[in-house]
Amino acid sequence: MNWQSTLYMIPGILLGLTIHEYCHALCAWKLGDSTARDQGRITLNPLKHIDPLGFLFIIIVGFGWAKPVQFNPGNLSNFRRDRALIAAAGPLSNLVLGVLLVLVVRAMLHFQVDIGGHTGTLFAVLYRGAFINFVLFVFNLFPIPPLDGSHIAFSGLNLKPEIEDRIRPFGMPALIGILIVQRFVDITILPIGRIAWTIFEFFMLAGVAA
Repeated sequence: MNWQSTLYMIPGILLGLTIHEYCHALCAWKLGDSTARDQGRITLNPLKHIDPLGFLFIIIVGFGWAKPVQFNPGNLSNFRRDRALIAAAGPLSNLVLGVLLVLVVRAMLHFQVDIGGHTGTLFAVLYRGAFINFVLFVFNLFPIPPLDGSHIAFSGLNLKPEIEDRIRPFGMPALIGILIVQRFVDITILPIGRIAWTIFEFFMLAGVAA
């Protein structure tokens, strides 16, 4: 493991997970449910959102989790629609954050900022932070429980609760199994990094040719 590269990634991971969960909580509150607000989750304090074990897994294994945002379905005016919106708020926040960080990186390159010394460290942190947030965006949209994409898919398919309950227990074992296979066998099942890098390159190069 390259510890210097890992250290450069930590700020992007912390920021990405914090913004992700904050937007889940904020969206739920705006849609009429105060559960997350009452639990103190509408905050940009990472300590309210980061799960220590999940964060450690991200650093060491490359896969982890934050504290899930809870909401009360009974407080939502349209459960099917609102659940999908709450779920989508997290990944979309990572997409927006990734784009903003890319714009800062591009500005540094455009104005030929000297990226040596401390400035070079800042550049490396921003560069990796942008890519990490695109990874979070892509990863969380896969329709595998408990990822956000599963809530969006379940809402779109309008599945009965009992069917969802039958599917949900298989999600985490399947996800872990897929990630283990991808890590130790040369087989790509979920092309998370490839898609994230394509998005990163698109925003890095957008408008350059023009």
